[in-house]
Amino acid sequence: MSGPVRIERDGDIAVIVIDNPPVNASTAAVRRGLLDALHATTDDRAVVLIGAGKHLVSGSDLREFEGEIPEPQLPEVLAAIERHPRPVVAAISGSTLGGGLELALACDLRIALKGARVGLPEAGLGMIPGAGGIVRTVRLLDPDRVLELVVSATPVDVAHAEGLIDLVVSERLRDRAVAAARTATKRVLTEQPARAGVPGRFEETAQRLLARHGATGPVAPAIGAVLTATAVPARAALRHERAEFLRLRASPEAAALRHLFFARTAATRAGKPAVERKLRSVGVIGAGTMGAGIARAFASAGVEVVLVDVDAGMLERARAAVERSGNDVRTSTRMADLAGVDLVVEAVFEDHDVKAEVLAAAAAVVPDVPLATNTSYLDVDALAAVTPDPSRVLGMHFLAPAHRTAVLEVVRGRETSSDALDHAFSAARLLGKTPVVVGVCDGFVGNRVFSAYRYQCELLVEEGAQPRQVDEALLGLGFAMGPFAVADMSGLDVAWRARRRRDAGRDPRERYPDVADRLVEKGRLGQKTGAGWYRYPDGARTPHDDPEVARIIAESRADKGITARPIGPGEIGERVLTAMANEAALLLAEGIAARPGDVDVLLTRGYGFPERLGGPCHWATTQPPEKLAEALRRLEEAVGWGFRAGDPALLR
Repeated sequence: MSGPVRIERDGDIAVIVIDNPPVNASTAAVRRGLLDALHATTDDRAVVLIGAGKHLVSGSDLREFEGEIPEPQLPEVLAAIERHPRPVVAAISGSTLGGGLELALACDLRIALKGARVGLPEAGLGMIPGAGGIVRTVRLLDPDRVLELVVSATPVDVAHAEGLIDLVVSERLRDRAVAAARTATKRVLTEQPARAGVPGRFEETAQRLLARHGATGPVAPAIGAVLTATAVPARAALRHERAEFLRLRASPEAAALRHLFFARTAATRAGKPAVERKLRSVGVIGAGTMGAGIARAFASAGVEVVLVDVDAGMLERARAAVERSGNDVRTSTRMADLAGVDLVVEAVFEDHDVKAEVLAAAAAVVPDVPLATNTSYLDVDALAAVTPDPSRVLGMHFLAPAHRTAVLEVVRGRETSSDALDHAFSAARLLGKTPVVVGVCDGFVGNRVFSAYRYQCELLVEEGAQPRQVDEALLGLGFAMGPFAVADMSGLDVAWRARRRRDAGRDPRERYPDVADRLVEKGRLGQKTGAGWYRYPDGARTPHDDPEVARIIAESRADKGITARPIGPGEIGERVLTAMANEAALLLAEGIAARPGDVDVLLTRGYGFPERLGGPCHWATTQPPEKLAEALRRLEEAVGWGFRAGDPALLR
């Protein structure tokens, strides 16, 4: 046989080998090859399905999901396996996910290589399994476990996949599968009864998952599909599961999540080091919240960390915090102790002079390794200029919390070398973060788009909304937190300092909301002072509305001659999303961002933008052109002097 599937024979056992590099994804060609191979092996004693490379089948090729799925579709292949007159054994290796696991579940026996992972990740893409992943699994596991497996979308090691796997072997997977095939018998799961489970446990699990994830997206359909799989004959349950899969596949949410998957893949490819750099030790300068988080991230990845700060008390608190996470870090008040590290990350106070002094001092101690600044807004080229070799300097903007956030904004300066970039890319890979390469401007990509977002939110308050209304409107869209609650958590003084840096260049004709300044001037810096946009009595973290804030807002309006007007959640959402998309278009035109998907990855993975909307760029492409044009016109009217319109065509 030619193509991605071939038949090899081991005595009287037919071995069907799937060979579709790089990851053995299921495609129409693979499925057609499997059907042909199954038809050609009916006279063999038994059949083994195995992958030629690392994986059996890593999942479906998501590019096929953008339109009509080409024939033959996976259910036809799985039905052919079940009808096959001989036992079919799945030899599982690598990551056998989604359609790959569904393929294995249709077989009569499943043998896995130690270290392999299996799972049903479809919910992470806005769908549920669609080829028996639920119907067959509920004949092996209790319904509550099936629901957890589907909704979590998280692969599990075969060592912990009791019930799904018949045998785990530590070596010679093919030989062991062939040997097992010689004594195997047909065992078709769809002919078995569904498991009932412990009474009441499924209902408890469903309620918990609905409370955590909400009823939107794939959670409610997954609950329905599991219930159907336990209540009706298998064939009817398979039809229901497939219909729900196809319905969800065509949903806007699934399209958004597929977009983000491809965008992350593109960003990872662009952030692949030309030469992988071994990071045995990393120096972190600054033991504040961000520096401690960066130190913890590297320590958790097994890297030796030297954490330096002039404040011994801060060092001790940072060291204790890292140790509580189960990791060690070496601390010092001497810059000289950075000698010998492979990378330096500066994370001191967000002030040009302070950072410039620290970078210059570090450059003298470690003359040959890259120097990364964790600045959120400052000019990386200006900071690089204070060092003897600007080519060693770049930005590595960690998003808080540094040890958890799954994205790293890598800022390439005018003179940043490929070696420095390779170190940053290697660090991102080591830390499990998606690197997004951006250019130099105030706020780079993430904070510049986020600033446009926050600016509109503050204008909306100035025009008539209350902070709580804005926060709730954006929570309703799926944002992780409202902007004013986020500002209080981060500290209002951070953005206040950024605004002060821009004061000299601000045109008096520019519309400038000043409520945030008034709050800072009254000492209301957010949660850390017990009051900001909200109040936090007795150290609480839950925001409480504060009449004092309403008074300050009314005072600002009166000083500007603004009469408050009613503003609904629809207007809030449209204004904010349009502003973010417009700023993204400007960044793309300026070359600060390379791809629309890079913006979307940064905003969804680092700033709480709802993944179900796909990011600001993707959201804009889903709007009818005339509607988006009208929204831009209204945005321009609201901003007034100085508004710049980006080209929506750049967002595609």
